[in-house]
Amino acid sequence: MTDAVGSIDMPDAQDEAPESKKTRKGGKRAKKGPLKRLALFYRQIVAELRKVVWPTRNQLTTYTTVVIIFVVIMIGLVTVIDYGLDNAAKYVFG
Repeated sequence: MTDAVGSIDMPDAQDEAPESKKTRKGGKRAKKGPLKRLALFYRQIVAELRKVVWPTRNQLTTYTTVVIIFVVIMIGLVTVIDYGLDNAAKYVFG
């Protein structure tokens, strides 16, 4: 059915495949025990960590310095705003 933009094409009754009488429960995980699944999970974690591009010492020092400077600037900004609002509230409310 392509009569309208965005319409959903619903299959006709004869187009549907008959359901199989054989159904698998659980797939591959059902055959493995909990310890084998845990070992597989651990191996997958190690494989993913090997793909990580770790920063060099110089990059790590640079990133840490940038973060510390940013935090100090934000602390100063919040302090100035807090001090200003405190004085404004004292001026308005006495």
